[in-house]
Amino acid sequence: MKQYILRRLILSIPVLIGILIATFAIARLIPGDPCTAALGERATVEVCEAFNKRMGLDQPIYIQLGIYMRDVLTGNLGDSIRFSRPVFVIVVEKLPVTLELGIVALALAVLVGVPAGILSAIKRNSPIDIATMIGANVGVSMPVYWLGLMLAYLFAVLLKDTPFWLPPSGRLTAGLSATPFYEAWGLHINSNTFGYPVFEFISNLFIVNSIITLNFKILGDTLKHLILPATALSTIPMSIIARITRSSMLEVLGQDYIRTARAKGLLERLVITRHALRNALLPIITIIGLQVGTLFAGAVLTETIFSLSGVGRSLFDAITGRDFPVIQGFTVIIAMGYVGVNLLTDIAYAMVDPRIKLD
Repeated sequence: MKQYILRRLILSIPVLIGILIATFAIARLIPGDPCTAALGERATVEVCEAFNKRMGLDQPIYIQLGIYMRDVLTGNLGDSIRFSRPVFVIVVEKLPVTLELGIVALALAVLVGVPAGILSAIKRNSPIDIATMIGANVGVSMPVYWLGLMLAYLFAVLLKDTPFWLPPSGRLTAGLSATPFYEAWGLHINSNTFGYPVFEFISNLFIVNSIITLNFKILGDTLKHLILPATALSTIPMSIIARITRSSMLEVLGQDYIRTARAKGLLERLVITRHALRNALLPIITIIGLQVGTLFAGAVLTETIFSLSGVGRSLFDAITGRDFPVIQGFTVIIAMGYVGVNLLTDIAYAMVDPRIKLD
């Protein structure tokens, strides 16, 4: 297992390097230039020349790429062109928002999609199966931006004066604030404290921060604000997971050993959970791992629609503002996360099916 993990980590290095080079090149193919985006259309040629020199944008492309690769290898993601702040600090501030949204959306997709697929397979060709598959087809066909707007209009406008009203934007209700856990515990933490980024990252995870500080009012408000964006983001992965689960379960339920288990008088519940589901898990795990990329892609639109200041919205703003370091920095983080998820998916194979030897 250790050799397999090490081998996968080594093989992921060329992938990450390729992503860095591709992102660097594509970011500079975006129409417009950082100076005009940052200073406005009235910026003079002289001002832009000074701006480009200060930001290192006057260097040849290959030199810029070399400097960028060197900085990434040393853990330096550069400084934002628009805000003159380290990209790493922006990542610490914005990534927790996207992580919370993505984890809640993925959990919702799995908790609804897998049982729906199992039930659909068990009740094949029944009204339940037909309704589930129609719902899955509709869900996978709805664009995230359209569904997000419809959910916000329904629950925030039409149901405004009812108990079903849900907030259409933001992370917390106006007037509420999440006290960082280190302040609640009386710890004296500042930017010079060792591990400060870790403390800030955890405190920006409002769900985790509210749980460890036992602030259940903030926890409930945070979860309430996540319902609409998480639902919109999870719909497509949920539908895909339900369809794959149904297909995989139907294939397994037709095997001889399932008929043998039933012939021996084993309870149907045990036949489904111990025999059928366990052997149908490999395709399900694969599709769940692949949906992580879909969640990151959908987060750009979801966070923009619901005014969540996370990686997606920040990446969108960076693209429109030609903020190359922010675009490249967030892309590196997303790529590393995706590679990590794929590694965990492969390891999960061996845990689910002992016949698979990763070594």
